[in-house]
Amino acid sequence: MSLQTITLAHTQGFCAGVDSAIEIVHLALAKYGAPLYVRHEIVHNTSVIRDFELQGVVFIEDLSDVPDNTTVIFSAHGTAPEVHAQANLRGLKIIDATCPLVTKVHRQALKFSERGVQTIVIGHRGHQELLGTSGYIDPALLFIVETVQDVDSLVLDVQKPIGYLTQTTLSIDDTRHMIARLKERFPTVEGPTKANICYATQNRQDSIKELAEICDVVVVCGSPKSSNSNRLRETAANMGVPSYIIDTVEELDFSWFEGKVHLGLTSGASVPRYVVDAVVACLKTRYPTIQINEETTPEVGIRFPIPAI
Repeated sequence: MSLQTITLAHTQGFCAGVDSAIEIVHLALAKYGAPLYVRHEIVHNTSVIRDFELQGVVFIEDLSDVPDNTTVIFSAHGTAPEVHAQANLRGLKIIDATCPLVTKVHRQALKFSERGVQTIVIGHRGHQELLGTSGYIDPALLFIVETVQDVDSLVLDVQKPIGYLTQTTLSIDDTRHMIARLKERFPTVEGPTKANICYATQNRQDSIKELAEICDVVVVCGSPKSSNSNRLRETAANMGVPSYIIDTVEELDFSWFEGKVHLGLTSGASVPRYVVDAVVACLKTRYPTIQINEETTPEVGIRFPIPAI
C-alpha cells in the first residue's frame, strides 16, 4: 500500500501580514540597495531569510550592528518602543513592517497601562512578538503566562483592574483553557474582542483540523522558529494523526508514508508557496499516480497597507 491522495489545506501559506512584510523588504531593496538591515528575521522562515540574504539583506538582533544614518526595517513580529527610540537617537530611518494585527495588540497594551491595568500576556516567553508587546506594558503591571499552571501561580491585586492579551500566533484553541482559568480566578478580567484574534492563525488551525479528520498522515511545511507552524503540527497530532514538520523538501522522509493512503499537506503563515510546491513535486515523482486535491483559499484579496518606504 502506498500514498494515493494528497489533500492540501484550503488555508495555508503566507498571510496578509507576511505578504506585506516581504513586499516592504523588496521595495526597500529596490530603493536603497544592499546592504539593507532588518532587525530580527522579517518572518520566521528559513527559505525566505536565505533568499533575502542572497540579495544583500543583513538580519541583525542589535541596533549597534546597523551603521548610523542608514535604513533599518523592523520585523513583522513587532518591536518595543525603546528600540524605536534607540533607532531615532542614532538617526536611523525606520521602516516598520509590524503586522497591523500585532499593532492592534500594542495599542490595547498601551491603553491597559495608561489605566493601571495588571496585564497578563498569554504567549511564549522569548518569542519576538511577545518581547515587542511586553515593551508597551508598564513592567510593574506585566505578567506572562504560557500554561494553565502559570495562571494558577499568578499573584494579583484583585482590588485593581486586570486584563489579558494574547500572542497573535496562538489560536482560540491554544488559549481557551488559559482564558477559562483566568476568568475563574479573576471574574472581572478584561480581554480583547474577537476582532483582535488573528484571522490567519485561526483559519489555518481550522483547516488543519479538517485535514486531520480525513487524512492518515499530515506534513506541515514550516520552520522550527515558527510558532504558528509548530501549533499546526501539534493540533493534528493531538487529534491522533501522525504529524511531521519540515523546513524544506530535503527533510521529507518517505518512511512516514509507509502503510498510509491519504496525506494532508499544509504550511504555516510565513511559508512561501514554492516550498509546498516542491514537496508536491517530490511526492509526485515518488508516487506517479497520486491524486492532488486543492481548494481555493478564502483569504484571496486580503491585503494590508504598505507604509512609506
